[in-house]
Amino acid sequence: MVKIRSLQKYLNEHIPLSKAMGVEVIEASINGVKLSAPLSPNINHRGTIFGGSASAVAILSAWSLLYLRLINENINSRIVIQRSTMIYKRPIIDMFTASSDVTGPSDWFKFLTTLRRKHRARVKVNSILHCNNRKVGEFEGDFVALDIQTAQLQAEADGRPAGELEDP
Repeated sequence: MVKIRSLQKYLNEHIPLSKAMGVEVIEASINGVKLSAPLSPNINHRGTIFGGSASAVAILSAWSLLYLRLINENINSRIVIQRSTMIYKRPIIDMFTASSDVTGPSDWFKFLTTLRRKHRARVKVNSILHCNNRKVGEFEGDFVALDIQTAQLQAEADGRPAGELEDP
């Protein structure tokens, strides 16, 4: 299982925006991922968190949960976001967290079954944002996973070198 430090390193190296935003991994397991981000690198002109930063941290939390779950299932895949919805409940005035979960056990089972059978699958992942112990936002995203062979074929069809898909 990937440890907190390993996930932190992976995000910093493979998704550089996470490092620039000051994102930190607080919790990381197959049951949920919790990330935090400070105000200062994510501040907007109103002195609150920029909405794009809040959305990006929510997406990172959800993506990370899928990444950990697929590693746990020994499935080598590529994960992309297909659709997302972000609801901002109140201004985010300080450091905030994004905590993710998969919508339900049956959804996860269907996702895994479809991924193994059809080499690609889609699943909904939610992330809840909190600031100073108050719920400040809700994220819902549809993520698509492609098994590594399908991802390599897609990369070649798109004119990208398949080697770009390999993790170091």
